[in-house]
Amino acid sequence: QVQLVESGGGLVQPGGSLRLSCAASGTIFSINAMKWYRQAPGKQRELVASITSGGSSNYADSVKGRFTISRDNAKNTVSLQMNSLEPEDTAVYYCNADVRPERWNIFKSYWGQGTQVTVSL
Repeated sequence: QVQLVESGGGLVQPGGSLRLSCAASGTIFSINAMKWYRQAPGKQRELVASITSGGSSNYADSVKGRFTISRDNAKNTVSLQMNSLEPEDTAVYYCNADVRPERWNIFKSYWGQGTQVTVSL
């Protein structure tokens, strides 16, 4: 069984910073892409940033230049450094990873439980 656990959410003022972390645990042979999604109230879940096992990253246009995704393959963790936060960044942030639990398995997508980020005065 694979679990993803996020941490680091909270309340921050506009212009502030937060760092989200996500740790994958359980039976893990390899992890392919790791991603951060977010879902604001009344909106669809959207992809914020992704990073491959080789370290190539992509970002939503709305966060380019403000957010940075990184990963530690040895620790099976992914982080999201969020700077210059705006009220529009308020959402529940979810970690997602494509994991192959055993060498003979196919990759399967796993989700964390989500962590709330609120940007407000």
